[in-house]
Amino acid sequence: MQKERAHLVRVVAGWERHASAFDDLDVLFEFAAAEPEEREHEVEIGRELDRLEEELNGLEISTLLSGETDANHAIVEINPGAGGTESQDWAQMLLRMYTHWAERRGFSHKLLDYLPGEEAGIKSATLLIEGEYAFGSLRGETGVHRLVRISPFDSAKRRHTSFSSVFVSPELDDEIVVEVEEKDLRIDTYRSSGAGGQHVNKTSSAIRITHIPTNTVVCCQNERSQHKNRSTAMKMLKAKLYELERRAKEAEQAVTNAEKKDISWGNQIRSYVLAPYQMVKDLRTRYEMSNVEAVLDGDLDGFIKAYLLTGR
Repeated sequence: MQKERAHLVRVVAGWERHASAFDDLDVLFEFAAAEPEEREHEVEIGRELDRLEEELNGLEISTLLSGETDANHAIVEINPGAGGTESQDWAQMLLRMYTHWAERRGFSHKLLDYLPGEEAGIKSATLLIEGEYAFGSLRGETGVHRLVRISPFDSAKRRHTSFSSVFVSPELDDEIVVEVEEKDLRIDTYRSSGAGGQHVNKTSSAIRITHIPTNTVVCCQNERSQHKNRSTAMKMLKAKLYELERRAKEAEQAVTNAEKKDISWGNQIRSYVLAPYQMVKDLRTRYEMSNVEAVLDGDLDGFIKAYLLTGR
């Protein structure tokens, strides 16, 4: 009840803030009409309209989010498919895309786990995005993402197709309880492979937890303390199990969730084509954008809104 009340207070405050902004715009229009030779008014009006358009788009998206965990922070897990360096580089491009999307929204983010590729890219990464409606906005990103491009790693400059999977789960708060029995867990420690200076490869502080009944695996190595990494990993595990169960119930069978799909042809939710033409197309909603560079730089709100409008 308290959580719902806080949410409603924020919604009302948001609408009041935008109503005030529109009143300010009316004043700017009056100034511009009274002083048509002053170009500064036009510039300021244009800047304010762009800002309001972006904020209102975010507010419109938030009105479509009413799920139990839609307002929560998001845990984004990215894994490359078969294809070695090509897919690993694509996975890193997706990590950058979601990081930039978070920054565009004013959300904070941090890496919970990061395993670099041998030549380029990443073998896996888990990103925590902290912001209101982060999970609700990104839950439609779960699935296989397909990239078509002229490979920067192919001396013959041939066109390659790469796949990476994304799984998004909500960071759970105290109001949602997920029971996990200790006997169902396998906990391994290993040496951190990420940033950390002298700490790297000297202490086995990284944690990998496997939930044996579902074969669900989470890893955390962002803290120097093994205890903190274990605590964070348990939160990640519970969040992932919760989201897997939610998806299984919605579809009435567990095989429909993204984690059960092959990271290959036929299972992708979105295609990013860089050659021979430029296009990003969501295969579920048919929404598309020709400005691939903008999408890869975090401009995802069009895809997010189109997915939410389908009522999925």
